[in-house]
Amino acid sequence: MTGAPSIRSQQILAIVTAFLALFAVVGFALYGLPRFYPYFVQELGWTRQQVTSGNAYSKIIVAVLFGFIAGRLVDRIGPRRLMLAGIVMAGSALVGLSYVTGLGAFYLFYGFNALGYVCGGPLPNQVLLSRWFDRARGKAMGIAYLGIGLGGAIVPLLAYALTQSLGWRGALRALGLLMIVIALPAAIFVREPKPVATSGAAPAPSLSGILSGLPFYLLMIGSMASIGAVGGTMQNLALYLSLDRKMPQVSIDTTLSLILLGSVVGRLLMGWLADRWPKKRVMLLIYVIVAAAIPPLFYAPTPGMLAVCAFMFGIGLGGDYMIIPLMAAEMYGLAVMGRVMGVVLTADSVSESVVPMIVAAVRDRTGSYTGGFTLLLALAVVGALAVSLLPSPTTTPARRPAPNA
Repeated sequence: MTGAPSIRSQQILAIVTAFLALFAVVGFALYGLPRFYPYFVQELGWTRQQVTSGNAYSKIIVAVLFGFIAGRLVDRIGPRRLMLAGIVMAGSALVGLSYVTGLGAFYLFYGFNALGYVCGGPLPNQVLLSRWFDRARGKAMGIAYLGIGLGGAIVPLLAYALTQSLGWRGALRALGLLMIVIALPAAIFVREPKPVATSGAAPAPSLSGILSGLPFYLLMIGSMASIGAVGGTMQNLALYLSLDRKMPQVSIDTTLSLILLGSVVGRLLMGWLADRWPKKRVMLLIYVIVAAAIPPLFYAPTPGMLAVCAFMFGIGLGGDYMIIPLMAAEMYGLAVMGRVMGVVLTADSVSESVVPMIVAAVRDRTGSYTGGFTLLLALAVVGALAVSLLPSPTTTPARRPAPNA
């Protein structure tokens, strides 16, 4: 009991660290960069496919080359060291992108952004929180993942103000520096829990054994499909609203902020439910919300309806990324979670990268987003179907007891 206050303070610091890292690396970078795509199209004369291809190519290459390695590293050396490097790389990438005038430099700095996402984004933060928390893991993950929602909700409005005073390139530089200032200090001071020996615990499942079972592939396909649908929507929405529907920039930024505000509600709600309901049921609910929200988001006839649809889509988006590690921990335990999530997040990164580029390419070739939006809806439905086929867990895998949580 003498160590309880210290343990509790470390748990709080772990949540704060994950919150700030996700706020910057995912909220600012992942959801902030698409807001600048129209400037690349208008100033540099690039196509929609070209401006979305930076995210696609970099995520695919980095995921294939480093995703599996990052999963193994986080199991062996812990998440903190990866986070430190990832935060610096992700922030520096935005600064670099502010200077690009050609596709070569664009791809280079997007590569650093993707590497920063792998090392400083969801993977290390999911493992960090899963090691510190057990029974309250869903709640802890939900609070930390609020960082994505709040960061993503703030960045369009902040970027608008910065663009007005510094220009869009100056705004990108300022956002990159802010990412490092916000996220790095907590990551320096956070600690990881010491392993606790457990007598009679079942041996950890091997990764090869996990990969030979159908449930893993249902989990991976379900997450790939839903993440692809979400990513395809978010990466193309600003382009669609700006260049196709001719909406003013302030209305576009407001819509993007409403999506991310909805994601705050989604993360809190789904995190709370994940501690009380079977994870499969919560995951299925999230994927159904995503599938139901995509069509009206794009075809809302009035600004008011668009705002409502954006908020509802945000609720589904909020739970999407968060529920995957919770489901993986329930299915396979913590000992191999880094490696399992390294594989799943690698597959998710490929989907999240390729789908937006395909949607943009369809628009470039046909002059309409109809075909691309139909693809997004189909992917969301496939994700829900795959999750519905996951087996309901009958036993809980052996876990290292988390301290006081």
